[in-house]
Order: sequence, then C-alpha cells, then structure tokens
Amino acid sequence: MPLLNKTRSALFRAGPQHATDPRLVRLRIAITAFFAVDGFLFAGWVVRIPAIKAQTGAGANTLGLALLGVSAGAVAFMLLTGRLCRRFGSHAVTIASAAALSLSIALPPLTHSATALGLVLLVFGAAYGSLNVAMNSAAVDLIAALRRPVMPSFHAAFSLGGMLGAGLGGLIAGGVSPTVHLLLLAVTGLLVTALAGRALHAHPAPAVPERLPAEDRGAGAGPEGSGRSRRRTGRLSGPVLGFGLLALCTAYGEGAMADWGALHLSEDLHAGPGLAAAGYAVFALAMTIGRLSGTSVVQRFGPARALIAGGTTATAGMLLGAWAPTAWAACAGFAITGLGLANIFPVAIARAGEAGGPQGVAVASTVGYGGMLLGPPAIGFLAEAFTLPSALTSVAVLSAVAVLLSYTTRGAHHTGRG
Repeated sequence: MPLLNKTRSALFRAGPQHATDPRLVRLRIAITAFFAVDGFLFAGWVVRIPAIKAQTGAGANTLGLALLGVSAGAVAFMLLTGRLCRRFGSHAVTIASAAALSLSIALPPLTHSATALGLVLLVFGAAYGSLNVAMNSAAVDLIAALRRPVMPSFHAAFSLGGMLGAGLGGLIAGGVSPTVHLLLLAVTGLLVTALAGRALHAHPAPAVPERLPAEDRGAGAGPEGSGRSRRRTGRLSGPVLGFGLLALCTAYGEGAMADWGALHLSEDLHAGPGLAAAGYAVFALAMTIGRLSGTSVVQRFGPARALIAGGTTATAGMLLGAWAPTAWAACAGFAITGLGLANIFPVAIARAGEAGGPQGVAVASTVGYGGMLLGPPAIGFLAEAFTLPSALTSVAVLSAVAVLLSYTTRGAHHTGRG
C-alpha cells in the first residue's frame, strides 16, 4: 500500500504534462459543458416548483410523492446506464441522455394534477439519472488520463449551471410563465448538447495510462478499458457501497434544498418569488466556490479531512437555514450548507469510479441518489406531521452522519495525496 500511494502521488504530480494535450483539453471542456447544462436545467425546473405546485393544486404530502418521480426515475436507470456505458461508451450515452433531459424538461408545465406531474417527472428523472452516471463515467476516464483529481471542478460546473439557472429563474419568475420558461430551457439544452456532443463524438474516451499499476486500472477504465477492471467491480463492492453512502448524505441535502428550500423561504418566512429563488441560487453559488477550490483542498489535506470538515460545516449551516427567523439569515445558512456539502459527492463518486469503472460509478450513484429518492417524500411527510423547518433539520442530521462515515472510511481515501 505505501508503494501504491507513492505511485499515485507521482502520477498526480505528473498531471500538468498531460493538461496541455489538445485532445484532453477539448474533452475536458465538452464534459464540463455537460455538467453545467445538467445543473442549469435542473435548477430551472426546481425554481418553478412553487408555480407548478399551485397549478396542480397539490399539498405538501402529494407534492412530495410527485417529486418522488424524479428520484425514482433516476435511480431506476442508473444501473442500466452503467451497463450501457460499458457497451456503447460513456460519451455516446452522455449525448443521448442530455438530449432526453432537454426534451423532458418542457413536460411538467403541461400537467394539471399531482398524478400526471409524477408520471412526467419519472421520464425527467430517468434522463437526469442516466446523464449523471454517463458524464461522471466520462469524467473518471479523463481524470485517469490527466492524472489529477479534478472531479470537483466538473461538479463545480454543475453548481455554476445551477446557480445561473436559479438566478435566471428568479429574475423571470414573476413575468414569464413556467411553460415558456421551461421551453426556453429545453432549446438551450439541445443547443449545448449538439455543440459539446460533437467533441465527445469526435474523441473516444482516453485509455488508462500505462504507468498506472495493473491493480489500479479501474481508476479510469471506461468501455474501452480492460476487462480486468470490469471483473474487479464485484470484488470492490464494499468500498463502492461505502462511497455511495457518503454520496447519499450529500444527495439528500441537495435534493432537499432543490425541492423544499424555495418553499421554506416563501411559505415559512414569507419571502417573495425572487428571494425564494435566491435561496437555491446562493446554495449553488457556495457549492460552486467550494468545488472550484476542491481539487487543491483534497490534494493539500486529503479526502478524509476534507469530507469531515465539509460534513461538520453542512451540519451547522443547515441548522441555521432551517431555524433562522428571517429569509436573509436562512439564505446565509443555505450558503454555509452549500460550502460544506460541496466536495462530498464528487470525491465519493471519483473514488467509486477508481474502484469499479463505469459500473462503480453507477452503483455509487444509485446508492447516492437514493438520498434524492428518500429526501422529497421524507421531508414532505415530516413537514406534514411537524413543520417544514423540522423536516429540513434532517439534512443536518445526515450531514453529521457523513462526518461519521468519513471517519470510518478514512483508511480507504488516498486520492489526491501528494
């Protein structure tokens, strides 16, 4: 193990030599664009949830069940997407999934009941989950070629897209109908998919660098990787599941902020549409800042310390966000929560990809997005039984659980040490 860690450190230090390869640069830009448009589309949808809620006449409980469609569709397609990536390549699946997500985002405003909304969100969630597995698998392949732990930068693009999507949604929420807004988002998504997809189609996933030890080939092996990495997936299911549980704690918090943050600000703290949308925007901005600095933080302090600090920060931030007496103070709590949660998910998914390739990403993503599967209905039921602030406190509880998991899995973390 010491020899393996030294080898990894040497590879990460060698990273800048590969960062200027034009093909890798183009691939990194294209994959970054897919992460950004994913966040942009998803945020554009979530800031219109209050309007869709009013349109369908759903209560907190029934809305929670309808929102379950996003998570159920995502989780149902994630493991299938891992197999599709091995068969057709993560690049092709990324392009197809992004096109499907762009088309499906225009459907929710066409519904007028909670049942119809839930069915439409199943389709939206399936495309969303498929895109997340495929583009993370493509990112893992590229990271192995770059030999640097840059996964947080891709997730920073997702957060930046979310911030822009939420900010735009807040600006036009009072003057543009959800139908027109989400149709414009669909067109934008298709344009980005067409442009970035050309680069992915032109350049296959990079092969795992030959200098990596044979036992480490799973770090970046995609569909073009060795069969050995795929055979190792089953034996590495324990670590993969552990990283998936870490991702779950983050996904629960992100899902809660996306689905219920605006409602908490508008209904509990009487914020207007613009300020309510700003709650998710500042959360996304904080996550973007945290993830932009994530690579250097992980390299300097190691993944375990970064995760422990992040979980602790998120716990404190969400307690403030849930119980603050004013909307502006709650937004400050949301921002602190975003900083804390920023790098938990990307580090966990990157480590799962190292362990098991595309299927490792799929398994950890499925477990992780189980947090989104659990979050919307759980918070809806808790809000119905108690209050929405009480329900949002569960995010702080799971952030504390992430701290404990980071302690128990710290021996497995070695990416980025150098």
